[in-house]
Amino acid sequence: MLPSSPFRGPAKTGLNDIYYWSKHMALDQQQVRDIAELARLQIDENQVAEYQKNLSSILDLVDQLSAVDTSAVEPMAHPLDAVQRLRADAVTEDNNREHFQQCAPHTENGYYLVPRVVE
Repeated sequence: MLPSSPFRGPAKTGLNDIYYWSKHMALDQQQVRDIAELARLQIDENQVAEYQKNLSSILDLVDQLSAVDTSAVEPMAHPLDAVQRLRADAVTEDNNREHFQQCAPHTENGYYLVPRVVE
């Protein structure tokens, strides 16, 4: 039987249920089928056991990562503390607006005029 979730009844599998499984038990084959259905994945019946083993090991890894105390670690935007090289903000081309608008059927004050599509 699937555990109840505050977001839906026990008939379907949800992300809260996956969290519940990772904390309390390994996934069984029906739970793997339910997850595959939610993810819109079609898996063969002979592959369910392999998916069960792989998904359970992923959830075990998540449990191990969750157990690590990160309270003293400062959040960072990039693990390598990289700095992006920026180029100078300088104009590199001339303004050719009038030249390009010469072939346009209708322009006004430097803007292209087009027929109204939505009224």
